[in-house]
Amino acid sequence: MPRLRAIAGLREVAADYDGFILDLWGLVHDGATPYPPSRDTFLALKAAGKKTLLLSNAPRRAYALVEAMTKMGLERALYGEVLSSGEAVNQALIRRDDAFFQTLGRRCYHLGPPRDQSVFDNTGLEITRDLASADFVLNTGPGELHETVDTYEPVLQAAAKLNLPMVCANPDLVVLRAGNAVVCAGALAKRYADLGGKVAYRGKPDPAIYHLAVAQLGLPAKRIAVVGDALETDVKGANAAGLDSVWCTGGIHAAALGTSYGTAADPGKAYTLASAEGQMPTVIIPGFYW
Repeated sequence: MPRLRAIAGLREVAADYDGFILDLWGLVHDGATPYPPSRDTFLALKAAGKKTLLLSNAPRRAYALVEAMTKMGLERALYGEVLSSGEAVNQALIRRDDAFFQTLGRRCYHLGPPRDQSVFDNTGLEITRDLASADFVLNTGPGELHETVDTYEPVLQAAAKLNLPMVCANPDLVVLRAGNAVVCAGALAKRYADLGGKVAYRGKPDPAIYHLAVAQLGLPAKRIAVVGDALETDVKGANAAGLDSVWCTGGIHAAALGTSYGTAADPGKAYTLASAEGQMPTVIIPGFYW
């Protein structure tokens, strides 16, 4: 049976790379608490002279991610650059240099919770709670952790009937928070597209955000590896951008692999799942370990 190369920690491939693009949820923390090895791994990467960039599909600006990490006890000095899908959306709304964004009006219906308000910084948009008066929908995800796509079916149906374009600020379908699956904006966007709605995404796995990340790191692409737990975003995005990837098997796919964070997955099972998803990583790792 074909098998993926399994490593216990990033030190085993450190000589091959000068920089790492790091996912957050499912790799560094669980949405509420850092995983046990995270702080030490950040310190080891820094001591080894490796550049790091945190790349998250969080629908908030980069500074909001830094604040959240600090509250978790992971201070700013531990890591390098920070980039989020929310930051990419914010810049796209300001610059309007993309064909889809050029067609958007100035009145926006925000489908999402108040905690995601930073995505509107400096955009000059007027936020309305009335779909009928909106020019487009900005989707940052469910407001409460227990909500599902069905919760938002009436809103999605109404927006689709009005033919409103949607901007999705988080392409993730689901993430794990404290071990529980939480629906993300990507799942709402997928349903909206099924209803015939037009959707523009920013974030992983779009190769454009990886090209931006590579530019921010200032390193040759061949000397950078992407580390993350989701085949459909982290590994797919890395492959599309021509980057190597380190797949953390202890995250979103742990149950499917019969493993858990920090416990080595069976390389054969990992190969089978990656093959079924059509996204093959370079190596696998059980967690964010040095």
